[in-house]
Amino acid sequence: MTRTVPVRLSVNGVEHELDVEPRLLLVHALRDNLNLTGTHVGCDTSNCGACTVHIDGSAVKSCTVLAVQADGAEITTIEGLGSEDNLHPMQEAFWNDHGLQCGYCTPGMIMTAAAFLQDNPNPTEQEVRRGLDGNLCRCTGYHNIVRAVLDAAKSKSPAIEATP
Repeated sequence: MTRTVPVRLSVNGVEHELDVEPRLLLVHALRDNLNLTGTHVGCDTSNCGACTVHIDGSAVKSCTVLAVQADGAEITTIEGLGSEDNLHPMQEAFWNDHGLQCGYCTPGMIMTAAAFLQDNPNPTEQEVRRGLDGNLCRCTGYHNIVRAVLDAAKSKSPAIEATP
């Protein structure tokens, strides 16, 4: 008999009530229970950042958070950051600057970068590189990713500043 715990999450503006095992990671609750598969599982050790989401406005690696720890939190995943018809400025900058290759790390990079620009809206290249530390990309060499973040910062879009 497996014990479950009720958890209430607001994910991308939608309220959810889940019954989860106490040891279930948030990344798995998002992917398996809510079918939000844009949040990727890359390492399960918090080294790669592919699972980064926003919890109450802060970028957090969701493989380091139990779903029960997020009870009552406001969570934004890559699916809630923008849409296919209305890209978030960071998503658009990644698109325009070719800040991806295979795309596996891209959701985590975008979520980290969007939160980073809220705290540092006018960063230098070195600050962007430090801000993305902890998010690994095995394909790009980071040059276009850094350029995308800098271009998104230059856009001074209200959407960058208003990201939850």
